[in-house]
Amino acid sequence: MTPRKIALVTGANKGIGREIARQLGLKEYTVWLGCRDAERGDKAAAELRTEGIDARALRLDVTSDASVKEAAATFAKSGDSLDALVNNAGVAIGGYAAPSEASIDDMRALYEVNAFGPVRVTQAFLPFLKKSGQGRIVMMSSSLGSIAQQLDMSSPTYGVNLLGYNSSKSALNMITVAFAKELAAHGIKVNAANPGYVGTDLNDHQGYRTVGEGAEIAVRLATLGPMGPTAGFFHDGHADDLGKHPW
Repeated sequence: MTPRKIALVTGANKGIGREIARQLGLKEYTVWLGCRDAERGDKAAAELRTEGIDARALRLDVTSDASVKEAAATFAKSGDSLDALVNNAGVAIGGYAAPSEASIDDMRALYEVNAFGPVRVTQAFLPFLKKSGQGRIVMMSSSLGSIAQQLDMSSPTYGVNLLGYNSSKSALNMITVAFAKELAAHGIKVNAANPGYVGTDLNDHQGYRTVGEGAEIAVRLATLGPMGPTAGFFHDGHADDLGKHPW
């Protein structure tokens, strides 16, 4: 009998993260829900188990070195291999201030979660991904991090000129490429995903896409076969055709 594949999704107690975990669980993955709040993580995992999903909560604060190291140590007690890591945890703070009025403190908080968090978690769980021999890493980015779209006056996101949030996602895109270049020799594929404008707590549920639609691209990238791409930025595609997103 082929052993279950294992995935870790950060920020997974609600929204897109929870749905990514759910969809991977329905694909017979054992899913670990990385959550800052242990109680909420336990509740989300219990709800997923009612659907027959092997879901487990893992207390993990992506902004804390100690928390991430402790989470990795806890994970190691269950095994030494991880097949997919989805760095989904993210924040959007600071409102719609003009770049000239943006708060540096808000920017630091954004980068701590949106850019440094994925680096911190990826580094901590890399030994498990290498052990898998076919590890997949997904960075949850955004069209707002696309420099090409921010310069395209016909783009629907052109007018959303958020210094902190947008640049944190642009930084995440470069982080994606850097890890992909290093880890290709280990058979690990690293890609960035754009879920689109999904209605979640992050945007006061203003988005027009469902969490199911937003999660789909991350799940596809987390389950890529050996011939799948790496070092790419993708949005929805059809069948075997992933939609390439401009950097």
